[in-house]
Amino acid sequence: MTTLLALDTATEACSVALLHDGRVLSHYEVIPRLHAQRLLPMIQTLLGEAGIALSAVDALAFGRGPGAFTGVRIAVGVVQGLAFALDRPVLPVSTLATIAQRAHREHGVDQVAVAIDARMDEVYWGCYRVQQGEMQLAGIEAVLPPEQVDLPRGSGGQWFGAGTGWGYGSRMAVQPGAVDSALLPHAEDLLTLAGFAWQRGEAVDADQAQPIYLRDNVATPKVAR
Repeated sequence: MTTLLALDTATEACSVALLHDGRVLSHYEVIPRLHAQRLLPMIQTLLGEAGIALSAVDALAFGRGPGAFTGVRIAVGVVQGLAFALDRPVLPVSTLATIAQRAHREHGVDQVAVAIDARMDEVYWGCYRVQQGEMQLAGIEAVLPPEQVDLPRGSGGQWFGAGTGWGYGSRMAVQPGAVDSALLPHAEDLLTLAGFAWQRGEAVDADQAQPIYLRDNVATPKVAR
C-alpha cells in the first residue's frame, strides 16, 4: 500500500500530512515566519505517530505555489533534500487547488473560486470544479488586480469564494454566493490531490520540484494541478 508524505508552507500556515496503511495523519499550524524552524520537527513527529521511518515513504508531495516567495522556497528545498536523500519521486501540487480541495472537504462545495492575497494590490487566482472527488482547474492560474478576476467561460451555478484574497471584498470583479476568506492550504487536502496525481503516474524526479510564482514571469501560469 502506498505511503505518501505531503507538506505545505506557501502561506501563513505550515502543515504536513501522511498517508500510510490507508490512514491519514496530519499536523497544521498557522505560524507566520516560523516555517523553516517547524517543518522538519513536524515531519518527524508525524512519522513517529505513524510508527514508520522516512525511508518507508514512496513519494513526497509539496505545495508548489503560488504563494509567499520564501514559503514556497522552503517547501521546495525541504522536499528536494528529502527526495534526493531517499531517491524518491515528488508530486508538485498547486496551492490554489489545495485551498479549493479544502473548501470542498469542509464546506461541501463543488465550484470554488480561490484567491490568495499576492500583495502589491493583486491576488493569485484560480477556479476549480470537483470531478470524482478531485478539485480540477477550470481555465488558468494567474496573478491579477482584484477588479480583473473572472470565472471560466460558460460558468453556471453557485460558486464559493475561498482564500485570503477575498479580503479585498467589494473590489473583486466576481461576487460568489458565499466566501471563506480565512481558508488557508492544508497538507491533508494537498495529500488528497497528490493521491490522484500518484494514481495517474504524474510523479517526477526531485530535480523537477520547481516553484510556481506566477508573478514577474518567474513561471508561466499553467493548467497543471
